[in-house]
Amino acid sequence: MRHELESLIDQYSEKLLRYATSILYNHQDAEDVVQDVFMAAHQKSAETTDNISAWLYKVTYNKSINKLNRRKFLFFGDIPENTVASSARTGLSEEMHYALSLLKPHDRALIYSRIVEGYNYDELSLQMGTSAAALRKRYERAKKKLSDYFENSDNREQFAKTEGSRT
Repeated sequence: MRHELESLIDQYSEKLLRYATSILYNHQDAEDVVQDVFMAAHQKSAETTDNISAWLYKVTYNKSINKLNRRKFLFFGDIPENTVASSARTGLSEEMHYALSLLKPHDRALIYSRIVEGYNYDELSLQMGTSAAALRKRYERAKKKLSDYFENSDNREQFAKTEGSRT
């Protein structure tokens, strides 16, 4: 039992931490969520799960959303570079990370899972507890919001000013 948990932690801890951070945009909260997920996995170890990966992501998603609901506000601060996959690894620019931070957490989780992790809608359906058709629609809406952001030159100028003030 202990060996199984260690194996799960080795295989999924970094992925789940990045996933939780992409939803929460807070490294410490993401660490807490992932720790809770592995505690739940340890307690559930006696039961069988057909798709442990989907179950882990679903629990991570639900615990992240619950943490956001308890927080009652969103914080989009700087994220430690080693937590979220780098721009070079994900192909996402700093501006895209900023634009993603403007989305609702469940939309951000969907975009991240679909683009960065490469999950298909059936896998996401198992993880998020929503039908594949509903996820497709929500994904299209989130992509539209991102597209609208990038098409609006005022947003890009605001981003440039924000980035300029950080350096």
